[in-house]
Amino acid sequence: MRVAVLFSGGKDSTFALKVALDQGWDVKYLVSIVSERDDSWMFHRPCVELTELQAEAVGIAHVMKTTSGEKEKELEDLMDVLKQIKPDIDAVVSGAIASRYQKDRVDMVCKELGLRSIAPLWGKDQYKLVKQQIDAGFDTIFVGVSAEGLDKEMLGAMLDSRTLEILAQAHEKHGVNIAGEGGEYETFVMDGPIFKKRVAFEEVEKVWNDDTQSGYIICKGAKLIDK
Repeated sequence: MRVAVLFSGGKDSTFALKVALDQGWDVKYLVSIVSERDDSWMFHRPCVELTELQAEAVGIAHVMKTTSGEKEKELEDLMDVLKQIKPDIDAVVSGAIASRYQKDRVDMVCKELGLRSIAPLWGKDQYKLVKQQIDAGFDTIFVGVSAEGLDKEMLGAMLDSRTLEILAQAHEKHGVNIAGEGGEYETFVMDGPIFKKRVAFEEVEKVWNDDTQSGYIICKGAKLIDK
């Protein structure tokens, strides 16, 4: 089966890509949508412009499109991209886990285009899924934080057993979604078992707002290095 993977560069879309490859599907494209708004309803924002490097690292063709990020309008931009590559694919893979808003809209776009919509992570136990992503050998960092129980020190930190427990505690105390499906945090995958090279950040800036207790990373330079 020929597929395109909706790819933000974060842990879930990257893990969905691994699942697709493990299934033996022919992954033709990684599709990244870059929102001009930080509060996109559909698409991950921090460091998404670096997905081009990740695509090169895994050796898969990359398609990127900018969207205004306006609610619903951004779906038209997604549809435009998928229309262009439709002759080469049979299905679209997404990393949705629990966001009905996102999954329903991807399903709708695919149905209109006559493509299958596949969400291999959908409905998974979130703690177990994040642990599985860590155990699979992905090197993932936090590039955005916006939830009670998560602080500035999380920015740039690795997603590992220590930070997973911080997420679990924040879930217990504040109802934080462990997988970050509500935008509580965003991630970027630097390396993993499907990467032929590793992404290295050369210069980063941490932006933090004490009033909202939220922040994100701006990467001012990145490159691929041999493993």
